Amino acid sequence: MAAAGKPYSSLYDTIVVGAGIQGSFTAYHLAQRGRETLLLEQFPLPHSRGSSHGQSRIIRHAYPQEHYAQMMAESYRLWEQLEAEAGVSLYRQTGLLVLGANTNPEFQRCCRTLVKHDVPGELFTTESLHRRFPGIRPYHGEVGVSDHTAGVLSADRALWAVQDGFRRCGGALHDGEKVTDIKPGVVVTVTTSRGVYQAKSLVITAGPWANKLLAPLGLLLPFQTLRIKVCYWKEKVPGAYGVSANFPCFLALCAPHHIYGLPSNEYPGLVKICYHSGRLADPEERDRPAEASALPDIQILQDFISKYLPGLVPEPAVVEHCMYTNTPDEDFVLDRHPKFRNIIIGAGFSGHGFKLAPVVGKLLCQLSVGEEPSYAMEPFRIHRFPALPAPAL
Repeated sequence: MAAAGKPYSSLYDTIVVGAGIQGSFTAYHLAQRGRETLLLEQFPLPHSRGSSHGQSRIIRHAYPQEHYAQMMAESYRLWEQLEAEAGVSLYRQTGLLVLGANTNPEFQRCCRTLVKHDVPGELFTTESLHRRFPGIRPYHGEVGVSDHTAGVLSADRALWAVQDGFRRCGGALHDGEKVTDIKPGVVVTVTTSRGVYQAKSLVITAGPWANKLLAPLGLLLPFQTLRIKVCYWKEKVPGAYGVSANFPCFLALCAPHHIYGLPSNEYPGLVKICYHSGRLADPEERDRPAEASALPDIQILQDFISKYLPGLVPEPAVVEHCMYTNTPDEDFVLDRHPKFRNIIIGAGFSGHGFKLAPVVGKLLCQLSVGEEPSYAMEPFRIHRFPALPAPAL
């Protein structure tokens, strides 16, 4: 159904396809500029089919990649601005502990970016880490660095707040309306299950469905769509790993993929700990039961918890799911279509885009209105990928 906003219209300045956190912030920035904007979402809202649902996400300055670290100051400011506009709390400061070997290059880069951007934190030896956080046992002698500014974003509440802000700026949000055809041109024509719309520019932020929309436009990007298990683990002593006990978020720089955790809060007595990878899955078949052989992520987490977090029961109490859309280098795609320059693509957020959505939305907005983006865009360009066979048109 169409949400509150401007009446149905067939002509807009910009159409945004996909009302997850990235598309919603893009539409919000456009509407704030007075652009006639239509935000389309294929599923009735709210839903849990994509990558933006759930109760919590980590926000942090600690990044090994400089191009993300330099965006985080503005991202924090824009989250704070949204909180003020919406009159709701979206962020809770908990701190973040990055765990890794002292010789790990990724750990060293995290330390350097924290220093470069004057982020308050603290270095821990193996011994001081265990003294400060007795619930963590550095099993292989890991050291740590803390980011005192990090914390937890309330994901569902944040998505609602930015969509509400978009509507208050006059934007039109149509949910339960699937895009069935896109015809490029000076004016882009978008056909949906309910109507036909036109716009001067189109922004595609369709998450794991991005390639399904791009293929008919002659573009196929090297995305992997992964089904991720979001696991919650029971505390042996209630509250030991909780926000009230000052237990931080953490990021363990394990190989081949990271493990991350958030203090118990959203489910009383349960700590959210996840493996930063999953199994390949078509988003249309996300809920198909996995074979027993496809469950190594749970086993990896059980082993990690047994060794590093002895105060947790090493058996998941709750398992939920979400989707990642990964690029080969886990950098985002924020770029114009190579052939149709008024079609903008925001995709491949690789499981770490939520915290950066206010800035991503601003950049996609700038691309769609023809402005010079606020940040260097080279890490996000499509041409960094080897040429793929173009889909038949």
